[in-house]
Amino acid sequence: MERIILHSDLNNFYASVECMIDPGLKNVPLAVCGSKEERHGIVLAKNQIAKRLGIKTGEVIWQAKQKYPGLVTVSPHMEDYIFASKKVHAIYNRFTSFIEPYGIDEAWLDVTGSTHLFGNGEEIAHQIKETIKDELGLTVSVGVSFTKTFAKLGSDYKKPDAVTVISKDNYKDIVWPLPVEELIFVGRATRRKLNHMNIHTIGEMAQIDKQLMKSWFGIRGIWLWEFANGLDMARICTYGYEPPIKSIGRGITCMADLVNEYEVKQVIIDRAQRVSHSMRKHGFLARRIQISVKDINLAYREYQGKLDHVTQSWHELANAALDLFKKRYEWRCPVRAITVRAIDLVSVNYPDQVTLFDDQTQRNKTDCIEKTIEKIREMFGRTAIVPALLLKGSKVPVDSPAEKMRMPAAMYR
Repeated sequence: MERIILHSDLNNFYASVECMIDPGLKNVPLAVCGSKEERHGIVLAKNQIAKRLGIKTGEVIWQAKQKYPGLVTVSPHMEDYIFASKKVHAIYNRFTSFIEPYGIDEAWLDVTGSTHLFGNGEEIAHQIKETIKDELGLTVSVGVSFTKTFAKLGSDYKKPDAVTVISKDNYKDIVWPLPVEELIFVGRATRRKLNHMNIHTIGEMAQIDKQLMKSWFGIRGIWLWEFANGLDMARICTYGYEPPIKSIGRGITCMADLVNEYEVKQVIIDRAQRVSHSMRKHGFLARRIQISVKDINLAYREYQGKLDHVTQSWHELANAALDLFKKRYEWRCPVRAITVRAIDLVSVNYPDQVTLFDDQTQRNKTDCIEKTIEKIREMFGRTAIVPALLLKGSKVPVDSPAEKMRMPAAMYR
């Protein structure tokens, strides 16, 4: 039996919720924007009026204001968005238990087993769309297809408040003429490389040799080729399923640009502590460390390396991350954002390989100190005890809201 996959995309979600809360905003050009003070001063979402004026998601506030000085901006209200998202997911759950969220405002639904109750895929999509509109006052675009990739393209194809069906009969007419960057997981670097090979549309990519794609992009090239040809058989998990944790990372956009290694060290230590806290909470050790660096020109670089020992110690994670930074990063310009990520995770019971030259006594002392610090923070808060290095001049917010914020799916792309 052919699968029936829906992709649901709530239109201008943050802005729509703001208009739902304050109806007076419905008829003005509106943008929901991050904090200027904490360097998240970009447009997270905008309403249709602002969109018609050329305001774009992801652009900085001053650029948006240049386009239209009368643009109304509001700060995000995450509690309201999360509440609305849960209400929407409760509606999805009436039609199927196979729901896979993608960000706070998008989700895939497998309704293959629901057709005997609610009709075909297109009929189910219309029912979901109208139910959300009637009960919550929000509009949604829904793509209907036989793969997750094509369903996603369907929800993007026609907006707002629309349903698009991409079938085995019409996908070459609808999908193949689209630019390659419309396909999920084709970012700027991949698009540039494909364009350099004179591949500009999804159809052109679909018709080249699969092994050639593999030679260019590795296993990812195979995936993209399969996506373009409608061979994406990825499954959708049941509602509430939590996938296994494969890595734990914490990143931050700093309050001011980092201009030397000392400032970078402060940020890395802060991030490593948060990674370590999460690893202890979930019972993981890391075998490798990864650091991502974004400079003021938004150029993004990523480095990773093997740890000397499996560990969850923030001292060891921070030292390894800083060492990677010193060895690999070239100071072309100041740094804007840093992410520290523990990867290649194993259970806390994983046996460690030690040598005669390891100072295991000191490692045990450090671990004991870190566990004590964790207990103190649990009782009195994160700022009850902090490394002296972070007491003065740190460009990291004390308790960054960015860590708590779930972005619209568009912000992950």
